[in-house]
Amino acid sequence: MRVTHLSLVDFRSYAAVELDLDVGVSAFVGPNGQGKTNLIEAIAYVATHESHRVATDAPLVRSGAGRAVVRSMIGRAGRSTLVELEITPGGSNRARVNRAAVRPREALGLLRTVLFAPEDLALVKGDPDGRRRFLDDLLVTRAPRFAGVRSDFERVLRQRNALLKSAGATIKAGRGDVRTLDVWDAHLANAGAELLAGRLRLTRELSPLVGKAYAAVSQGQGDAGLAYRSTLGDDVTAEAAVDRDLLQARMLDALARSRPTELERGVSLVGPHRDELLLSIGGLPARGYASHGESWSLALALRLASYDLLRGEPGGDAEPVLILDDVFAELDAGRRDRLAELVAGAEQVLVTAAVAQDVPEPLDGARFDVMDGQVRRVR
Repeated sequence: MRVTHLSLVDFRSYAAVELDLDVGVSAFVGPNGQGKTNLIEAIAYVATHESHRVATDAPLVRSGAGRAVVRSMIGRAGRSTLVELEITPGGSNRARVNRAAVRPREALGLLRTVLFAPEDLALVKGDPDGRRRFLDDLLVTRAPRFAGVRSDFERVLRQRNALLKSAGATIKAGRGDVRTLDVWDAHLANAGAELLAGRLRLTRELSPLVGKAYAAVSQGQGDAGLAYRSTLGDDVTAEAAVDRDLLQARMLDALARSRPTELERGVSLVGPHRDELLLSIGGLPARGYASHGESWSLALALRLASYDLLRGEPGGDAEPVLILDDVFAELDAGRRDRLAELVAGAEQVLVTAAVAQDVPEPLDGARFDVMDGQVRRVR
């Protein structure tokens, strides 16, 4: 799988750009603030309909423009597919596939990317919500239907939290009726069990790949591990058999038991939104114990494992586009060289760097200079 052409209209700093891309490595080189990351952000947006830099779509539209358009020609198994996304802040985004209008969600999965950026250090050192988002994003990349599951769960969670707040206040006033909560408990358990089952399966498949990738990046200096901790109990683990119906029943029971506390606090305390992906190195929690270098190695391992998982799936033609956004300047020489060697054989690798010297020799390929919002191929 590869991107053969990228076209942008009013996306970030670009009023318009047309860019042809080759198989293998393409490096975008230029000083910070010139628009390198904007290019790979657009490509990743086609794959995920999200930005790795901002939480909303508004910053993606060039100042003064009402909308942005991203077009990407995708080559896969000898076929070409044109995906067009129209980004309209405050309105509904639109999508077209081979010129035919589709719902945006139907365009998910046509392009797969794995993106590693300096922000990924937060996967190891940051709060649990970043690790939950990592799992959910990978779930959607593998099976786009999980975009709907994730959206349904988040919608139900917001509505249930609102009801908990209002019900808690009326109960304190002596006139509360919480029977409506039973309905929302059922909705939350239904969507939550589906999401949880997907996360548990994913963690089980990802765990050995993370260990392998960490060993390669760190040259065998310690073992990396993953474990899933659920609010449903310590026996709900990635290693256990995943039974969606059983998870749903467990969640309903846990919601019933936690209801008094939830009404008092006005927030849902049970469900995938409170779970944690535990990362460890040498049997110790990575967060708080890992050195800076170990944390970088583990963050790299998470992305490399994601890449290996996606390219190893049945079909043989779904190898994702690998994107390395300004990461080599953050790594020491050893990790830089090992990462370059590990990814050099990928079908398509997109790299950004402030100076050409930051791109390791194994990734010597096509080069584009980016300056003042202009992109010029020099090799």
